[in-house]
Amino acid sequence: MDGDFVIGGVFSMHYKLHTVIYNYTTKPEALRCTGSMNVRNLRDSRAMIFAIEEINNSTELLPGIKLGYQIYDSCSSVPGAVDVAFQLSENKDPVFYKGSNCSQSGLVMAVVGDSGSSQSIGISHIFGSFNISQVSHFATCACLSDKQKYPTFFRTVPSDQFQVDALVKLVKHFGWTWIGTVYSDSDYGNYGMASFLPAAKKEGICVEYSESFYRTDPHSKIQRIADVIRRSTALVVVAFLSNGDMNVLLGELAQQPSPPRQWVGSESWVTDQLLMGFSFGAGSIGVGIQPSVIPGLRDFLLDLSASEVAASSQLTEFWEDAFNCTLTKNAYLDKKVCDGTEDLKSLVSPYTETSQLRTTNMVYKAVYAIAHAIHNAVCQKTKLITQCNKHIQLEPKDILNELKTVNFSHNGYPVSFDANGDPVAFYELVNWQMSESGVMELVTVGYYDASLPKGQELQINRNITWVEGVTKVPVSVCSRSCPLGTRKVLQKGKPICCYDCIPCPDGEISVITDSPECFSCPGEFWPNAEKNACFPKPVEFLSFDEVLASILAAFSIIGACLAIITAVIFFRHRSTPVVKANNSELSFLLLFSLTLCFLCSLTFIGAPSEWSCMLRHTAFGIIFVLCISCVLAKTVVVLMAFKATLPGSNVMKWFGPPQQRMTVVFFTFIQVLICTVWLLLSPPFPLKNLSTSKEKIILECALGSAVGFWAVLGYIGLLAVFCFVLAVLARKLPDNFNEAKLITFSMLIFCAVWITFIPAYVSSPGKFTVAVEIFAILASSFGLILCIFAPKCFIIMFQPEKNSKKYLLNKI
Repeated sequence: MDGDFVIGGVFSMHYKLHTVIYNYTTKPEALRCTGSMNVRNLRDSRAMIFAIEEINNSTELLPGIKLGYQIYDSCSSVPGAVDVAFQLSENKDPVFYKGSNCSQSGLVMAVVGDSGSSQSIGISHIFGSFNISQVSHFATCACLSDKQKYPTFFRTVPSDQFQVDALVKLVKHFGWTWIGTVYSDSDYGNYGMASFLPAAKKEGICVEYSESFYRTDPHSKIQRIADVIRRSTALVVVAFLSNGDMNVLLGELAQQPSPPRQWVGSESWVTDQLLMGFSFGAGSIGVGIQPSVIPGLRDFLLDLSASEVAASSQLTEFWEDAFNCTLTKNAYLDKKVCDGTEDLKSLVSPYTETSQLRTTNMVYKAVYAIAHAIHNAVCQKTKLITQCNKHIQLEPKDILNELKTVNFSHNGYPVSFDANGDPVAFYELVNWQMSESGVMELVTVGYYDASLPKGQELQINRNITWVEGVTKVPVSVCSRSCPLGTRKVLQKGKPICCYDCIPCPDGEISVITDSPECFSCPGEFWPNAEKNACFPKPVEFLSFDEVLASILAAFSIIGACLAIITAVIFFRHRSTPVVKANNSELSFLLLFSLTLCFLCSLTFIGAPSEWSCMLRHTAFGIIFVLCISCVLAKTVVVLMAFKATLPGSNVMKWFGPPQQRMTVVFFTFIQVLICTVWLLLSPPFPLKNLSTSKEKIILECALGSAVGFWAVLGYIGLLAVFCFVLAVLARKLPDNFNEAKLITFSMLIFCAVWITFIPAYVSSPGKFTVAVEIFAILASSFGLILCIFAPKCFIIMFQPEKNSKKYLLNKI
């Protein structure tokens, strides 16, 4: 239609371009479309005409100006779109005008379209050279936002950059980490998937397969891709496809029973009513352009006269396909002739479906955007009226400049463009749901608003129906989440989403699912059995509450009582020969020291403290030296007594009671000195031993100085060996009062106990170290008291006849 200013329109009303293989012997024929018709795009082209007629009838927008249009079919192909672009750029006017007031009826001011990104790229390269503005309603490729390459490109539909972000957030929101992807082998699909894959990887989403195709590809390729989808383990498939390509793929999948798949769709196909005929697609979810209602459009679409239909080849084809009749007599033998009874109102078709206009509204907004740009260029508003000059010499470049600043609201929807020619991104989240009547419905379940703060763009506000009609979110993961107490170990040669769950090693925990590593508990803590929390380690020490400690304490008390009873017996019979003959003073001192030996073992039981640690080792060392010193003095007395029996010997004068006392005091003082140096330089101290056992804390007394500890033990050992040697030398002396035999046995037991004590002490774990030390003290103490005093007590109590001077002086 002619007009004062002409707007071009390019729509992909057919799915294919007729291709001819030329042999260079005939003239190439004109490009023509083939294949089935895209009825939705036909509706969009009619919506453009409706918008232009609405503007022409408006008294506010371009009053007195008539807009014309030139609308072409690009056949959904780049060659077809480029051919259309050249026709729109030729500016041919069939009339030659004289003078300056030319109608410029052939000059295209701006163009609406195309719906495909590849076609729009081809068109934009040509229009950019002529400064002709292009406002697309459905070309979403993010590449078109590059103003260096496409300076005259605008669009009313959001860029795929936002759609990719919405799809990634959607997949992540439902926890799908194992997906498959299919995409159109076109600029729309290639650029979209090139943005989607790295964005998905950044969010930890793994892709099992990624396949591309175009609807004109060989059937074998499309069949192979369908088989890949059927065999895959990924339940979720993200399809970045045009509606034509999706139609081909779903048609191929419908040929054989396919396992259920959760489809996640781009806006190109997920809102297409025709595709909802594939029932196995129920539960599909995706992003769609916001729907709208355009008042009066439905009546305009249905108000088609026979002359209008006959005048348009596209409308003629649509009419004949819709009603399965022909408008040309005898043209088709297998079709009836249309008789005029056909009723568009009763027709179920995307052409007549106007309840949820999505891309159609984008066309509507594009036409109004261009009209506002022309209005701003040719009209001036005075106080009362708006005057427009339709004879102004307007150039496409003027419209380009005005489009950059367009900002208006029409039919409740704002229209403006940013520096890249893109609108504000807003999508609806749509879901294919089966109604109770068995009809697939498109239900809005949420939205994506790029203008909201980061992290809040995606909002879901309604229940979603998933694949196979379930209401629970399907799971699509390569490996199940690793529970608490385990860590992820990647499977060799597989993506990061494929892993095994390995239990944390001893002493380590994981407190989050899918933890990449385990963490050690603090030193005084240990994991629970599930290894998902740290608890304080149990504290171990030899407690009085334990059976072992009670037994050792009982023996300690028994030993002390035994020593006291022996002392009492000796005291009551102190005037008898047995007691007198065995140096009663040293015997009582030895019994006193043995009593302390038994009792000092009690200091080893209970929780170690600073004082108990110092007391237990030093008291043990000093008391034992006192004990051994007494035994040593008794042994020397035996030897001296034997020497004293020789003629002319006065040895006993040099080792009388004063010398004996001095010997005991001297040897004991040396041990006191060793212990004092030990306590002053590096005393024992309580220690929480965390290294011996990983699962518990052992409370023990650290030696402070190992040299001090072994010096104390070494000194005791040295005296014991010396005493043992002297006792061995005196064991065969022929008198009955000779104690050397008893001392020999006692020292033999003492040395054996403490020699075996060393390896047992070093190798015993935890509280058993203390138990070994107590056992050594008790064993050696019992050895001394039983070997030295038991025979004498037996004579005193049960063989009093032997407790005589005559018996004792007998030679053996």
